[in-house]
Amino acid sequence: MRIFDPHIHMTSRTTDDYEAMYAAGVRAVVEPAFWLGQPRTSPASFLDYFDSLLGWEPFRAAQYGIAHHCTLALNPKEANDPRCTPVLDELPRYLVKDNVVAVGEIGYDSMTPAEDAAFAAQLQLAADHGLPALVHTPHRDKLAGLRRTLDVVRESALPLDRVLVDHLNETTVKEAKDSGCWLGFSVYPDTKMDEERMVAILRDHGPERVLVNSAADWGKSDPLKTRKVADLMLAEGFTEDDVDRVLWRNPVAFYGLSGRLDLDVTATDATHEGNSILRGVPRDEPRPAGVPDTEA
Repeated sequence: MRIFDPHIHMTSRTTDDYEAMYAAGVRAVVEPAFWLGQPRTSPASFLDYFDSLLGWEPFRAAQYGIAHHCTLALNPKEANDPRCTPVLDELPRYLVKDNVVAVGEIGYDSMTPAEDAAFAAQLQLAADHGLPALVHTPHRDKLAGLRRTLDVVRESALPLDRVLVDHLNETTVKEAKDSGCWLGFSVYPDTKMDEERMVAILRDHGPERVLVNSAADWGKSDPLKTRKVADLMLAEGFTEDDVDRVLWRNPVAFYGLSGRLDLDVTATDATHEGNSILRGVPRDEPRPAGVPDTEA
């Protein structure tokens, strides 16, 4: 079984998680830029974070045989903080990077005017850079949030079929599907979707354009939820082809819209001078093979 987790925040996970994910069949991930658990205080903190998603995390994932890509954006929660919004001016130079396969997460948290402005601006950036968009729907007032999301997308230059609407559930799936967007579902131990609800949605609405992710962020979460959904699908009578479609081919098709998806994993040395990770080197010294250079 091959699994592509299309939305997982590996910055919050350990190397043990990478090892367990590989053993479960995960061979590719996309890590969206998101909130780091406490307020950022300047655009510079975003830039360091973006650099880590472009260099450090792909290297760390490759040590465990997993291809890593990212999506970059000003996330909805921090779009409300005027200290953070200048990062929108910095995004264009990052959105041209090879490992960036979408603009995201963008969309809504509290559905404020500031979020409206950031959402619209970043949909335009996606259109300008030929990238799809990963959209975060709010955790509260989900149906109202979805409808507002779709209205903004329809007013943008980005076609609906280049948008992945994430964090869907039973109340939002039909309208999202009818819109022509791709459908994203985050599966958690206690909140949002669980395996049983996810399989029920697949039974009712089919596997077309459906992407299942584990999100696996700072709270209680499980980076193996994709595999658990796959196992339950098989137990409930779905075919191996259905599983491959939802857990591999659909995310490949969506992020392939970027023209940048590369699922080959570059081999890395297991150790460096006795350490399990490579340390950085000064800019005036030659960089060892496999050491990422993320200077923008």
